[in-house]
Amino acid sequence: MHAATLDRTEFAPPQPPGQLQSLGLAVLAHLLLLGALAWGVNWKHQPDNTLTVDAELWSAVPREAAPKLVETPPPPPPPAPVQVQPRPAVPDQRDADIALARQKKEAEKKAAEKLEAEKKRLAQEKLEREQKKAAEEKKKSALDALRLEAKKQEEKKKAEAAKATKELEAQRQANLRHIAGMAGATGSENAAGSAQRSTGPSASYAGKVAARVKPNIVFTEDIAGNPTAEVEVRAAPNGIILSRRLDKSSGIKAWDEAVLKAIDKTEKLPVDTDGRVPTSLIITFRPKD
Repeated sequence: MHAATLDRTEFAPPQPPGQLQSLGLAVLAHLLLLGALAWGVNWKHQPDNTLTVDAELWSAVPREAAPKLVETPPPPPPPAPVQVQPRPAVPDQRDADIALARQKKEAEKKAAEKLEAEKKRLAQEKLEREQKKAAEEKKKSALDALRLEAKKQEEKKKAEAAKATKELEAQRQANLRHIAGMAGATGSENAAGSAQRSTGPSASYAGKVAARVKPNIVFTEDIAGNPTAEVEVRAAPNGIILSRRLDKSSGIKAWDEAVLKAIDKTEKLPVDTDGRVPTSLIITFRPKD
């Protein structure tokens, strides 16, 4: 019977919960039933001489009785469903990297555009400052030119006024000298001067000056021709030479310099026939005279 039970349970569908307990109860009930049947048979057996025949009926295939119907307790109520909070969706790392790269690129683009706009603004401000500075400098130059021109015109007017005043004063002095000269003049009838007496050097005075200066001339060069150097000499009333100036060059620099050095070395001019020294005269020097 155990083997039959095993064969049956082997091909039976999966047992519901509590089948082992039910199976145990069914086996126990069968055992009690068999015990009760055996006891009842032995209780009715009466020993006598009557021929008794025992017969057993065997079926071709042993079959086990079905278990006693046992009411199974109702299954426990299913547990309350557990509220599971849905897990937040985790974005794909690649999508996050792409989004981050896009944001970075957009930020860099905005920064570059902002920097470019700032550069343009600074360049425009610099250009405006330079244009303003150039306009101010141009305006200042124009004002300076106007001021300079006005100053020149004013100086020119002053110079013309001073010249006119000087000419008037010179004319007045000339008139005074002319009037005074007419009272005690010593010139000839054909004299055209305005002084009482002639103040120029005599005809021989130039030779006296040349004779005083020539010994001081140091010139050893051999030159062609006899070039002339004219020197203007200014002297004090006592004959001390105050200055000398080359009025006309001879064309030979060495001769001109030799004459000027000789005058500097002479230092004092001789007196004229009237005992005076002309304050200004022009002396002519030639190397072969």
